[in-house]
Amino acid sequence: MEILLPQPSRLDDPLYASVAWARYWRLMRGMAKFTLLCVVVAFAILFYLHGFASIHMYIATAGGVALTVMLMAALMGLVFLSSESGHDESIDDPVSKDISPDE
Repeated sequence: MEILLPQPSRLDDPLYASVAWARYWRLMRGMAKFTLLCVVVAFAILFYLHGFASIHMYIATAGGVALTVMLMAALMGLVFLSSESGHDESIDDPVSKDISPDE
């Protein structure tokens, strides 16, 4: 039986990791700007549909929209970071070899 060791991740290299994390935070800054735009659009729609409403409705809307968009951006950014850096391939998963031995 042949034992294969997992490949090292490129995130282990400090230079590559700093570039990858800089790219991730640049994506997050861009998504924060997009989130602000989404909140403004949501406010415009609320004002158009309901006029001046309770401040609590606007606070809840801003929080909900901002939290949803930023959480999506953070999680998808981490998926892209993991995929681009080869971190996914560096994981040793013995279970998947038992399920599909073709790999």
